[in-house]
Amino acid sequence: MDLDALQTTLDELGQPRFRARQVWAWAARGATGYDAMTDLPAALREQLAGRVPFSSLELRRDAISRDGTVKALFATHDDRAIEAVLMRFADGRRSLCVSSQSGCPLTCTFCATGTMRFGRNLTASEILDQALHFRRVEPVDHAVFMGMGEPMMNLDSVLAACERLPDIGITHRRTTISTVGWVPGIDRLAECDMPIRLAWSLHAPDDALRSQIMPVNDRYPIADVLAACERWRAARRRIVFVEYVMLRGVNDGYAQAVQLAKLLDPRGYKVNLIPYNPTGMYDGSSRDAIAAFKAALEEHGLRATVRLTRGRDIDAACGQLAAKTAAPVY
Repeated sequence: MDLDALQTTLDELGQPRFRARQVWAWAARGATGYDAMTDLPAALREQLAGRVPFSSLELRRDAISRDGTVKALFATHDDRAIEAVLMRFADGRRSLCVSSQSGCPLTCTFCATGTMRFGRNLTASEILDQALHFRRVEPVDHAVFMGMGEPMMNLDSVLAACERLPDIGITHRRTTISTVGWVPGIDRLAECDMPIRLAWSLHAPDDALRSQIMPVNDRYPIADVLAACERWRAARRRIVFVEYVMLRGVNDGYAQAVQLAKLLDPRGYKVNLIPYNPTGMYDGSSRDAIAAFKAALEEHGLRATVRLTRGRDIDAACGQLAAKTAAPVY
């Protein structure tokens, strides 16, 4: 819900300040509407229902993958499209992939979101309402800002949303902000008191190739981003997760694995190798090529894992969000 509108409305109604905390506590526990808030006067619940929409987002459609992943397509009050994903894992984790912008202005060539027209930054309430939507489905415990948009370009709203995520069940240590390498945002995150995790979408071990597939590299080349990550590490004393999407014949060669291993300090970085989810421009690396790349990294002392792909059949996997929701699959 629009928390600013909620507080303004409560003030106009002459309600005590604790009412906003009561409403938020119910919403964070998964309440489906004002009617469920039994410690609020019935008249107030009726007034709020008529004046403050329970969500700042309208659910347009959702889809369920064969692996249990759920993708939701939302519209904002000004008809901006955004998507969010609930990922269910066999070990019991329930992780959310949330968006920080409608569309993305950075046009990474492997990412479907980059093909959308950029809309605008999302408010903190619009970010929270993605999480609250899925909290009404079931308890959640992890969140990654890896949906639509570059979170570091909307960091005020992202951090404002992060402050409230623990109320929903997602601690700061289980929250990750992913960036293409937006240096000012990384430096601001280093100053933040919340112990939020940092992930860097790298995807190439050298500037020439990275600029080819990620134009933002012309603005913030690898050395500059790496220096910002080192400043973040010095301040937070935590490792940086490096995301590396595997593109057949583009960035998956042995020499590139060695180059990547030499670039990153194994004491401070861990690489997540991401099987490419087709968006039209590239072919994904084979399983054997991914395994060989991982082995080469580990031979040179760098920790690496291969990310489990979730929701590919409904275009909900990494890099596939483009404000279109596939038909439900059961």
